[in-house]
Amino acid sequence: MQQPQPHNTFPPQHQNRQPGREAEMNPAPRYDNPAYRASGRLAGKRAMITGGDSGIGRAVALAYAKEGADVAVVHLCENGDAQDTARAVERLGRKCAAIQSDLRTEQSAARAVEQAAAQLGGLDVLVNNAAVQYPKNSLTEISAEQLRNTFESNFFSCFYVTKAALPRLSKGCAIINTASVTAFEGNPMLIDYSSTKGAIVSFTRSMALSLVGRGIRVNAVAPGPVWTPLIVSSFPPEQVRTFGSTSPMQRAAQPYELAPAYVFLGCDDSSDITGQVLHVNGGTVVS
Repeated sequence: MQQPQPHNTFPPQHQNRQPGREAEMNPAPRYDNPAYRASGRLAGKRAMITGGDSGIGRAVALAYAKEGADVAVVHLCENGDAQDTARAVERLGRKCAAIQSDLRTEQSAARAVEQAAAQLGGLDVLVNNAAVQYPKNSLTEISAEQLRNTFESNFFSCFYVTKAALPRLSKGCAIINTASVTAFEGNPMLIDYSSTKGAIVSFTRSMALSLVGRGIRVNAVAPGPVWTPLIVSSFPPEQVRTFGSTSPMQRAAQPYELAPAYVFLGCDDSSDITGQVLHVNGGTVVS
């Protein structure tokens, strides 16, 4: 059985471009859990996952495939990660459509949804997971351009993709948004990022109320520190070295540890759950 990454063992490293590349990380994130026992909970489902080429998104794509779903992973950059994810899904006998798109505009988001639905034959589960973050020491260091880009990448994309997907979703479908522990605790170096995640929490709750009459569930997952390409492309090497060490578990999670939460919220096991946030954060108590 896989053992989680021990705390304080990441080599100092940095990648100069977001969202970062998984293939260049040391150690490589663990997106697959060989000990995972699937039971067909998503058999026949079709899922669109934004930011699905690496990190949490890749782990969710693999877990969904193991549970019987076909997936479309939407990615920003052609750096090889999306093709690696597609091959991993296809080795499990499921279909994976890799769609390159910049979701910051409504038109691009609509095209991505159209492509995903066309290639999969419809949509049953939507996972809004794409995000960027740019740490700054104070509010005065956050430019208008950075603020705009962070909100467009993290929140506007979620809004636009959901809006475009709604006509294709029906009773029994599910929407899952990736929030963050920072939405509840705050983070002095991630003021704009934390604000977008707070917006996603409110969006999740409001959309759950809006869609409850149609039988469409809307929930969120709020991760704590997770070892993904976003980390090595955001923080300086010395902060990467100790990443996750301040959580109660004193370590960063591996992406595969998040995936079961998305499986649960995407399948019928959570049929009476909507408007909620699952906190998968290494033990941080959120009230």
